[in-house]
Amino acid sequence: MKIVDIKVLPVNAFLYVKVITDAGIYGIGESGAWGFLNASAEAVETFKTYLIGKDPLLIEHHWQYMYRCFHFRGAAIMGALSAIDIALWDIAGKHYGVPIYKLVNGQCRDKIRTYYHVDGGTTEELVENCKKAKKEGYSAIGHLSPFLDEPRSRPWYESYATMINEAVDRVRLIREAVGDEVDLCLELHRRMKPGEAIAFAQKVAQYTPFFLEDPIIPDNLDDMAWIADHSPVPIATGERLHTIQEFQMLLKRNAISYARTSVCVCGGISGARKIAHVAEANGVLIVPHNPLSPISTVACLQVAASVENFAIAEMPDHAAISATERYTSTDTMDQKSFSQLDMVTWVPKVENGFAVLPETPGLGIDLVEDAEKKFPFKRRAINTRLHADGSIVDQ
Repeated sequence: MKIVDIKVLPVNAFLYVKVITDAGIYGIGESGAWGFLNASAEAVETFKTYLIGKDPLLIEHHWQYMYRCFHFRGAAIMGALSAIDIALWDIAGKHYGVPIYKLVNGQCRDKIRTYYHVDGGTTEELVENCKKAKKEGYSAIGHLSPFLDEPRSRPWYESYATMINEAVDRVRLIREAVGDEVDLCLELHRRMKPGEAIAFAQKVAQYTPFFLEDPIIPDNLDDMAWIADHSPVPIATGERLHTIQEFQMLLKRNAISYARTSVCVCGGISGARKIAHVAEANGVLIVPHNPLSPISTVACLQVAASVENFAIAEMPDHAAISATERYTSTDTMDQKSFSQLDMVTWVPKVENGFAVLPETPGLGIDLVEDAEKKFPFKRRAINTRLHADGSIVDQ
């Protein structure tokens, strides 16, 4: 069996790769470089010049070749590598007639605990949406911003005391509304400086959050370690990291309790499993990062099923526009104008907070025919929030 073609399929706000073989088997993968998908598409075209004519089942060899060939990393390149890797695993599963999780290791669990994306532009809306998630059977809610999901077009300003105290009080209201039966995965979206993050963690700890995700920008590993050392709440981070070595440096510093592996940007199923194994040796659990499409979701499930040190999976609302659009939206965006469900052949069901594993060979999911024509690609607009004084705000 040989690779005869690789097609780049830009669909709506997503980028897919289709690897085609001479055996009539093809595989689908997704790039997670959501802000720079055009650049990621070009990286796929470069990798294509190597892959044509190769055996698709030599997955680790191809991973190492693409990862090491030009000595450069970055989200666009690693997104391309990830998409190809996922597609190769899809081919392998179809070739051997089993789901990927059975091919790599055999499953460690029969179903996958998930947390549901919950947002809100006001405190009342946020609390109400948390109550709805519990009513739908979820035992955990995430992408949960105690600072609210306000439009990025609205200038931001709050005093330090207001920012900390109102955020903590929102968590109190949510905890009172859903009780201890529901875990709260707090998404801080890099909004804070190290001292602010520690102060917030110490005040919010009384409401027992599952973790605090990305309290600061991820660039300084020593700062993240300092926060983890002073925070009574576990820290989760890693969604912007691309390599095993970056995660190892975090682990060496005891900077994380939960590794947020972006399967579609950290090297695909191969890369995510490598990171999971390194994390396992350090007593750290993985929480796959997934603000993307159902293709990404199913790839994350394959990883979650096949590694022992899995904690919980992120489950975005696929009945609407992409999460990456939703949380960078303007005041006028119609968030229900597009359903991702129309793009694909299958989406995992969630029953009582647990996602059902795919049972068909490979990924267990495919794009509908001519998806790229039915749902034309649109370049992502830059939309960064500003402070009232005109400076940049992380959100």
